[in-house]
Amino acid sequence: MSEFWTYLLLGFEHISDIKAYDHILFVVALCAIYRLAQWRSVLVLVTAFTIGHSLTLALAALQIIPINSELIEFLIPVTILATCLYNVTAYAADFDTKSLRVKYILAAFFGLIHGMGFSNYFSMLLGKSQNIVKPLLAFNIGIELGQLIIVLLCLGAAYLAFNLLKIKQREWNLFISGAVAGMALMLIFETKFW
Repeated sequence: MSEFWTYLLLGFEHISDIKAYDHILFVVALCAIYRLAQWRSVLVLVTAFTIGHSLTLALAALQIIPINSELIEFLIPVTILATCLYNVTAYAADFDTKSLRVKYILAAFFGLIHGMGFSNYFSMLLGKSQNIVKPLLAFNIGIELGQLIIVLLCLGAAYLAFNLLKIKQREWNLFISGAVAGMALMLIFETKFW
């Protein structure tokens, strides 16, 4: 198996690992306010997150930025909670261009934080390797593929909820965002940052 394929599979497995559910929760929170017909917006949103994620993953793996793991482990669930709160409070803003731009910027910024969370794992995978371009690209493609499967499942569940169960989009958003926010609060209180 090629190095590229190995890192791609590692990225995919890392995002889809149920034991590392904080990343899955974040993607679910990103999707909570969208319908299946809005899949393009979700795709751009998740890609903005991956770009931010990739940047800090590379910088941390090259030891250009220092990582305080305890702080990052605290901030990751904070980003999940913030996304859920944004979903509930800014939902009325609809999906105008300005609102979407803010969401993309937030997703990229939160990606920066999540990338730092993966950096120790990624650095361990690299070992003493000096060339990180190919492994980083493959790892992030694997993560992006995993995220896209999560997005597909979320949008599929929303489609069923809206069309079969006749749940209103606002109630769906409140339910999903509330459930994810509750799990994020549990993660926040489990961290020993303070």
